[in-house]
Amino acid sequence: MYCLPVLLLSLATLSAAFPAASQEDLEDKYGKMAQKYLEKFYDMKTTGRPVGRKNNHNPFVKKLQEMQAFFGLEVTGKLDQKTVKMMEKPRCGVHDIGEYSTVDKSSAWQKNDITYKIVNFTPDMPRADVESSIKRAFKVWSDVTPLTFIRVYEGDCDIEIQFVSGDHGDNSPFDGPDGILAHAFQPGPRLGGDTHFDDAETFTKNSQQYNLFLVAAHEFGHALGLHHSTDQGALMYPTYPSTDPDNFRLPQDDIDAIQSLYGLLIYIYIYLGKTSNPIQPTGPTTPSKCDPNLVFNAVTTLRGELFFFLNRFVFRKHPRGGESDLLFIQELWPTLPSDIDSAYENPITGEILVFKGKNYWTLDGFDVSQGPRSITELGFPRNVKKIDAAVHVETLGKTYFFVNNKYYSYDEDKQAMDKGFPKFIAKDFPGMRPNIDAAFYYKGLIYFFQETVQYEYSIESKRIKQVLRSNSWLGC
Repeated sequence: MYCLPVLLLSLATLSAAFPAASQEDLEDKYGKMAQKYLEKFYDMKTTGRPVGRKNNHNPFVKKLQEMQAFFGLEVTGKLDQKTVKMMEKPRCGVHDIGEYSTVDKSSAWQKNDITYKIVNFTPDMPRADVESSIKRAFKVWSDVTPLTFIRVYEGDCDIEIQFVSGDHGDNSPFDGPDGILAHAFQPGPRLGGDTHFDDAETFTKNSQQYNLFLVAAHEFGHALGLHHSTDQGALMYPTYPSTDPDNFRLPQDDIDAIQSLYGLLIYIYIYLGKTSNPIQPTGPTTPSKCDPNLVFNAVTTLRGELFFFLNRFVFRKHPRGGESDLLFIQELWPTLPSDIDSAYENPITGEILVFKGKNYWTLDGFDVSQGPRSITELGFPRNVKKIDAAVHVETLGKTYFFVNNKYYSYDEDKQAMDKGFPKFIAKDFPGMRPNIDAAFYYKGLIYFFQETVQYEYSIESKRIKQVLRSNSWLGC
């Protein structure tokens, strides 16, 4: 099956956020947009007449359910707010239909040396930055397979790269700023492998949208034979990734898919005259909320909600129920780093403090108001390299910082460390072990997280009330 790129309705006319609305209101406002989306990305067939959405057997409902299932949304067949927000996201122009995650192996490139040519350049970036972004994007795939990518400057090539806009002659016109960012064709003759970037977008080499390296690495996956993935953390997920390009690692889902077509990376490895099979590169995986092996980096409250940080992701959950959402950290706070160490909410100021290494950031809701700043400004000695966990105890007006086997007490009113600290965790929190991963305060209790379990701790009685799984708050 030829994987043709398709058009997404311009997002410039859509609202990024909207108040609670009934399904009827959403259908009235976004029905035409949703219909175009399903026609383009899910091969919905229509007769040109408005599609009724009351009948559960009509094409709109069936395709909407297919789309919701693909993105891991609640499969209702109804145009709800989460579905509309997903349709609004900037994304790749290749459709999401595919029986498998890759083309048939016989349709992949039948060679390991792949040539590419950069036909023209975007005015957004210096040529050298475009070239290095493209080269790095190909390296993502050559680092885990036997493939090599060779740039040519004239004549025929396997993958032709162009920056174009609007209708550019391949029956898949671009839609202007935002919406579709790029598209690519699966391996084959003529257009096969060719990759087009929408020149109406603004491409960058940094964390600002849209990072050319991230977009190109995704599209080259298509050019090598990969379809879109349902794994939210995968590079081949359809929407633009909210992730730090400087610290990008190819996720395991993508590694498995590309190696199914082209095999493992080939090493020539000789040690003391003997050949060996070194360990193949591995990549990060996307966390599942009910994985019994989840270990959180940090947990904090924020305006009545709970946020569980894990590598480059965060689970967002209301403690009184409802589904938990898995998001990229940079989707909520674009300038925050991944792999944070600890975080806590100060109910006096309403601010969140987030820590990584010897630095911290101050959040005002979903805005980063300050940072990075040194933790020495809070009174930590210079020999403290990282804070394992932090929690504000509202009834005491104190914030506790846990570092290895000791803890510090910070007075939020005085904005100073209490005298006589640090003290030993084991002495003042009987039953708790050193090296706490995360902590938060809720309804008079502290919840300490260590590895895959959490301890519900009473400050008043100084004892552990019960031991729970670390992900019990997520409905597991």
